Amino acid sequence: MFRGLSMPLSPRAGPPGLPTRRAALALLEAVLGRHRPLEEALDALPAGLDPRDRAAAHRIASAVLRRLGSLDAVVEPFLRREPPAAVRHALRIGAAELLLLGTPAHAAVASAVALVPRPFAGLVNAVLRRIAEQGPAALEGLDAERLDTPPWLWSAWHAAYGPEVARAIAAAHRVPAPLDLTPARPDAAPPEGAEVLPTGTWRLPPGTRATELPGFAEGAFWVQDAAAALPARLLAPRPGERVADLCAAPGGKTAQLAAAGAAVTAVERDPRRAARLRENLARLRLPAEVVEADATRWGEDGAFDAVLLDAPCTATGTIRRHPDVAHLKRPRDVASAAEAQARLLANAARLVRPGGRLVFATCSLQPEEGEAHLEGAVALGLRLDPVRAGEVPGLAEAVTPGGWLRTRPDLWAARGGLDGFFVARFARPPGPG
Repeated sequence: MFRGLSMPLSPRAGPPGLPTRRAALALLEAVLGRHRPLEEALDALPAGLDPRDRAAAHRIASAVLRRLGSLDAVVEPFLRREPPAAVRHALRIGAAELLLLGTPAHAAVASAVALVPRPFAGLVNAVLRRIAEQGPAALEGLDAERLDTPPWLWSAWHAAYGPEVARAIAAAHRVPAPLDLTPARPDAAPPEGAEVLPTGTWRLPPGTRATELPGFAEGAFWVQDAAAALPARLLAPRPGERVADLCAAPGGKTAQLAAAGAAVTAVERDPRRAARLRENLARLRLPAEVVEADATRWGEDGAFDAVLLDAPCTATGTIRRHPDVAHLKRPRDVASAAEAQARLLANAARLVRPGGRLVFATCSLQPEEGEAHLEGAVALGLRLDPVRAGEVPGLAEAVTPGGWLRTRPDLWAARGGLDGFFVARFARPPGPG
């Protein structure tokens, strides 16, 4: 039936760390079985779970999702037929702990065995012992970039960026992302050990917990990827300007605009996300009007000096931070998101006064959700206002010849990369039209 069943079974019943592995298994079942976002699945874990177990389960599940193809390739030679999904997930968890996370072999094997029904205990024990014998060498010779990238994304990035860049993007996704913070004041001192990036973002090592840093409760900073901070920077709000932030939750860009002194109206359709936006602004002690409304229909013509639209998207630019995205999204989601973005952009353009400006952004690597909207924006009466390299220190290569911004996970590789974003800035010509 299965190869390797003759190997002895010797893990202890109920090994230490089992609650962590059970939680990791639940997270994988939610993402890969029920197609639920990882953060949503994390929130659904039992309330009584120890915070350390919760954090460790998230780390394990993220490692599996980030290297899913490679882990399956390592396990596959030891299987004669496909095991039940829960058993497959247990094997993935064990392999990730052995090969990626540095867990001692006895603990990784014992915990994985304890996750599965008794008829499959021998299989899991045998397979993981074989993998433990190989160690990290089991990953050598694999085409990890391709294995760990869904085929449709691999093909799409090849077409959009060419094979070399597509492979570099995939390689960037194999590494956990650092923690990026945006300071509430430009003269604030960064936390100990933080690197100050050329754009002003504070960067700390992966795994750093923002809530445990000095100044978090006092609103000295907020979590925001370095690339995510660029759209508001390029809008360049001025004190007293009326600025609309559409699709605003969780509020990082709203906070940037408010910190610059603009009179900000933050629009968010989802009541739960709007509540989170209000909570974040309260912690940061920054003022903004929060409106719960559909941003495709909300607002008055020409009511704002500037509009920021960071439109909902497939979020394929955030896979380094959210590895579940690679396994949840499909090509049809790109087309659906692009249609919604076009509606949002049309309404956003209507809100800009003559002589005003608009920044349109998406955290997607798919051109259908970025460059494809440029022609439509011009048809709405907007004029492209080219981004200049000096506006994004250290990221001149992200400024395209056409004048928009395209960040990618492989840029700033030595510093830990950054999310993939498309950002274009437009101006509404003064007077009619």
